[in-house]
Amino acid sequence: MFLFAGVGIASIRVKKDTTDDYLIAGRGMHPGLAALSAVSTWNSGYMFIGAIGFTYLYGYNVIWMGIASTLGQFVAWLWLYKFIQEEGQERNVRSLSSLVAEKAGAPEAKLAAILSVLFLSIYAAAQLTSGGKALLVMMGWPALVGILIGFVLVVAYCYAGGIRASIWTDAVQSCVMIVGSIILCYIALGEVGGFSGLDSGLEDQDTNLNSFLPPDLMFGISLWIFAFFLGGLAVAGQPQVVSRVMTLGSDDDRKQAMIWFFVWQTPFIFLMLFVGLASRVLFPMSDDFDPELGLPMLAMDTMPAIGVGMILASIFAATMSTADSQVLACTAAITDDIKPEWRENHKTTKKVTLAVAAFATAISVGGLYIPGGDSVFLLVVLAVYGLGSVFVPLLIIRWMGYKPDSTHSIVMMISAFAGVIIWSMVPTILGMKAVAGADGVFPSVPGMGAAFAAHFIMNRIRTPEVSSLGRYSWPDSEKAVIFAAAILIPFAGVEAGYLLNAPTSSSSSALGGVGNYSIEGTYSYHAIAEDSTYVSDGDTVEIFANSDAANIELSGKNIVGVRANLTFTDDETQQGFGCAISEPPQPDDVSGTLTHSSLNQSSSTLSGESVTLEWHNSSIVNTNQTNISEAEIRAALDGLFGIGEHTLGITVNVNTGGGAGCQTTDDGEEISYKIELISLDYDLTKLD
Repeated sequence: MFLFAGVGIASIRVKKDTTDDYLIAGRGMHPGLAALSAVSTWNSGYMFIGAIGFTYLYGYNVIWMGIASTLGQFVAWLWLYKFIQEEGQERNVRSLSSLVAEKAGAPEAKLAAILSVLFLSIYAAAQLTSGGKALLVMMGWPALVGILIGFVLVVAYCYAGGIRASIWTDAVQSCVMIVGSIILCYIALGEVGGFSGLDSGLEDQDTNLNSFLPPDLMFGISLWIFAFFLGGLAVAGQPQVVSRVMTLGSDDDRKQAMIWFFVWQTPFIFLMLFVGLASRVLFPMSDDFDPELGLPMLAMDTMPAIGVGMILASIFAATMSTADSQVLACTAAITDDIKPEWRENHKTTKKVTLAVAAFATAISVGGLYIPGGDSVFLLVVLAVYGLGSVFVPLLIIRWMGYKPDSTHSIVMMISAFAGVIIWSMVPTILGMKAVAGADGVFPSVPGMGAAFAAHFIMNRIRTPEVSSLGRYSWPDSEKAVIFAAAILIPFAGVEAGYLLNAPTSSSSSALGGVGNYSIEGTYSYHAIAEDSTYVSDGDTVEIFANSDAANIELSGKNIVGVRANLTFTDDETQQGFGCAISEPPQPDDVSGTLTHSSLNQSSSTLSGESVTLEWHNSSIVNTNQTNISEAEIRAALDGLFGIGEHTLGITVNVNTGGGAGCQTTDDGEEISYKIELISLDYDLTKLD
């Protein structure tokens, strides 16, 4: 964190106090820095939190998202970014919303800017939520605290150095992200037994997790994969990434930046894929487990404190690198298009930055109290595909030489917006179990499809007198048939192959299938603290113990609980003439409270008794269970916590006894304690 702060502060020394430098770094940024910033900005906390959760749920077939989206990004960098850079320099515009209009401040530019601010604020909120979730797991802090910390850091970077500070810190953050990902991927694969252990572990839980083809797609696999390609192409519709391209001075700089981008981006995607798969093997699905916590949970369970710190830094790096970029992109859209009179007012520009950051934070905080509102993946999908659908079709037709008027552009944007929102709501309306959009088809297809449909309809119905900017001539029937055949025949072959080879949901039975199982388990105890302490009457003493103090190596151990044994000798005495007829001395009440992460357990104890905190279902150990899947059993018995710090609170409440003429003396208790982690080894045997 201090490293990032130092880099951000250093950027202040070279910045110029102008709005142009604040928003596009004077179009003089080094290609390598711009590319690394784009990697960090594009991947965001979404990759560490949201994409990990998506991979956790769907297994190997997520590889299509990585491949197709990478191809889409390549097309965007090769052609659309070239157009964006040339147009931006030629027209001296600093925002994507200005770029898709004839001039800054035009009606279509204002609408584009409003939609940018809406979707980018949702996007930035997702980043802040990512940071909150990371701190919740790794530090035990409420998600709200992480969100507010993210807000402060984002504002600090943006306010101090503008996009230059953002790019410099993003470049360093990209390096941290890559290094942290490599280390975590290496450890994760080691924990699951390498690639063979990963494969068998997934197959044990669900046979569909090992399939590269998703089951039961109603609309076919072509549309499903094509949605991911359009999602990658949508990078050209992300103002926070486009702003990095606008900081480049020449086309040669763009080409160099493209090479830098894919050299860093491609391996990062596949590293995260393996981490997500490994988290599924180590933490089987259960009703109370959030798949988006897979990566931080994996780090907590497998890495030493310094490694956990690096992963936390990586997540926060990704969070800040994207959120600050999005806030600045919103600022550019507002000052260039919604309120162009603020364009050169540097102080007002910074106030806009603060307001946008506060708005995004409000969305993130509000999502904590709305069911599903804290899903990083869904928030990012809505924002990315919404922005891509609004901007990419307009960029494509402009790149092809067509210059739509305001009415044409506005109709296309409204159509895209409606397509994304309606499609995203379909699963909820129809009660479908799809992650984002009907049948798992992401909303890029209906969004961009609606925009292009609006474009062709407008060309068909509007006369040259109404729109003097030109119309496409429609191809004759023969050419249309040939074009359609060239598209449809390969797709038909792909769909035929899918129908023959695709798995079905019926084959996705859980590990070992549903049946009857014998569960045999053995508990072991590993001391992490042992001493004595004096506790005065009415006081509470807190004892802190870390799993690092265990007398054995805990790596690979299934930690399912912690217990604290308390022993003491009650030493109350009585004196006075009335003691013979008074109530005898009463033993003090001693209670212990064990706390780890967000879990705690309290109980009153007699000497020699223990306080136990467990996070597994101990009632099924050494029993036979019927009509249950092996995955459900493992979800109930596999420990998800345990590594890190534990707290034991010891409280003494005095019970004096005695009476008139009889004084009881006791100031406290000397209490010996022993804190032990509980591990469970178990074997499953299928009985039928």
